[in-house]
Amino acid sequence: MRGDGREAADRGPEPTEPVKTTPNGDRRPVLELAHVSTHYGLVSVLRDVNVEIFPGEIVCLLGGNASGKTTTLKTILGMVAPSEGEVRLDGEVVSGLPTTHVVSRGISMVPENRRLFTRMTVKENLELGAYQRKDRDGIGKDMERVLEVFPRLRERLSQKAGTLSGGEQQMVAMGRALMARPKVLLMDEPSMGLAPILVEQVFGIIKEINELGTTIFVVEQNANMALSIAHRGYVLQTGEIVLSDTAENLLSNPQMREAYLGELT
Repeated sequence: MRGDGREAADRGPEPTEPVKTTPNGDRRPVLELAHVSTHYGLVSVLRDVNVEIFPGEIVCLLGGNASGKTTTLKTILGMVAPSEGEVRLDGEVVSGLPTTHVVSRGISMVPENRRLFTRMTVKENLELGAYQRKDRDGIGKDMERVLEVFPRLRERLSQKAGTLSGGEQQMVAMGRALMARPKVLLMDEPSMGLAPILVEQVFGIIKEINELGTTIFVVEQNANMALSIAHRGYVLQTGEIVLSDTAENLLSNPQMREAYLGELT
């Protein structure tokens, strides 16, 4: 992994798309959950969830086990259909579309526990991220960009993904998702299963990817680490948003500090 990010600074940020606006000139979210409720059968999992993610942001979704975080991601990806409300990408409704259509419209995901094809090489795993793309020249350029962000992977392109360390596998999973050139990158528990020193490195890379122009929505239990790099955050509790604010304000919020940061107030 990169140590100081100087290569990224020398290269400069990737160009980003102009900020989308509504007809009245207001800034428009690139990804939005509007009054979303989701059920598994008769069981209510999400209740009237509202989330907005604007271009260029890192937004985190925090919460404990069984709070509904993973279901939120599944609803965005079309793996679960909302029983009420809508998921919108660039203002267009994508809820109800098959997952492949949602992905092709610009949403990519780094899943929990990486989920690599362990018997395939690093290069093959990265190439799978671009399987829906037709621009062969662009794919080659993005492969080079991924290897610049993750220089260690260049040394392991021909190595089987299953033989990599946990941190290296997380790099492959992130690189694979970036190969889709997403409008929004979803990340499900990127710290899970990693040693503390690797967690810091992975979140440093998430911040660097964002600074290069990628909008990121990260679901995470490690509230301190997620809020240290995020612009804004939402807190999900038993399927409902109970807090939402800037990352700075959430870090200083007494309710947040006691319930989610393990501090007594």
